Amino acid sequence: MKKMLILALMCLPFALRSQTAEQFKARYDNQVRSVGPGGVGVEYLLDQWSAAYPDDTRMLEGKFSCYLEKARSEEIQIIPSERYLGRKPVLTLKDSLGRNVNYYQVPVFNDSLFRMSQSSIDKAIALSPENLKFRLEKISALASYEKDSPDMAATAVLDLVDYDAGRRPAWTFDGAAVSRADFESAIQEFCVLFYRTGSPNSYEAFRILSERMMKVNPKNTLFVDNLGTYWLVARRDFKKAGKYYKKALKINPEDAVASANLDIIAKNKQK
Repeated sequence: MKKMLILALMCLPFALRSQTAEQFKARYDNQVRSVGPGGVGVEYLLDQWSAAYPDDTRMLEGKFSCYLEKARSEEIQIIPSERYLGRKPVLTLKDSLGRNVNYYQVPVFNDSLFRMSQSSIDKAIALSPENLKFRLEKISALASYEKDSPDMAATAVLDLVDYDAGRRPAWTFDGAAVSRADFESAIQEFCVLFYRTGSPNSYEAFRILSERMMKVNPKNTLFVDNLGTYWLVARRDFKKAGKYYKKALKINPEDAVASANLDIIAKNKQK
């Protein structure tokens, strides 16, 4: 009986190999459509796919999504702030002294499963370093995990910017070529995320990333405007903010963001 069991286990990889990687992908897509990336049967299917094709980056991305979904949950927390992670509270009640008590729906993570998700996407990045999608997914997960202190996420974006500036890789996204404008727009999305989070740490991440991108491409007014907004909103320094907005208008006289915020600064000065 034991010999038969050993023989069966030895034959298992060959049985799995009878399915092509494309067949595994099709089965995976169908399962995810039915139950979601972390639903019943998805992890088992990914383990089979991994045993047959351990270096298939699509499988690794699937494992990343599966572990991330399983790691993430939400809980209601009392936070003494009018906004948290850029959002308003889901419920506000009064305490015995008539003060507002704000309740927020906050993402929480199982650390072990989150590390497994990161390990999977890191392997995918190592196997396909010019697939921008994998890198963006990793950074987005880190930002969600860190919430209002996006230190690892900010470092990962800065590393991506440095990698791009040093190597100028031929980025792709789901097989399609990524233009220079598209790459910079993707970085701007993280700038916006850090800004909307609205914490001291995230504002600093917003500033540092915008400064780095302004050095990479001084003519892209997105990042010049970002720095104006940092000094206007986070630091309330109208003079410094105005300098950046004026700089943006020199580059692009039709920059609507710079014009509108210079009007706001002028009105505040009048007040």
